[in-house]
Amino acid sequence: MRRERRYAVTLPGPIGGHAPPAVVVVHATEAVGPGGTLVWESVEGDLRVEITGEVATVLAAPAGAPQHPCLHAVPLPEGPLDIERVQAPSVSRAMNP
Repeated sequence: MRRERRYAVTLPGPIGGHAPPAVVVVHATEAVGPGGTLVWESVEGDLRVEITGEVATVLAAPAGAPQHPCLHAVPLPEGPLDIERVQAPSVSRAMNP
């Protein structure tokens, strides 16, 4: 089974909306971004970022998402690539045991 490097990227809720942030899991692609590092992408392909340390620089964001130039990224343990398992609620529990 193929193992995948992943990060959890936090997308803040709308300004003044008092909504909780969304957590999106991104995986490494073979593409290199304008900063010279790997491009990381969500399963849907609508969030694309470059990650340096724990900072995710946004290259493309989902439609309707608040526009932030950089977001917080947390490395996730390497694990099997399992699309059914990669969902925000499970990531949220993993980050807040």
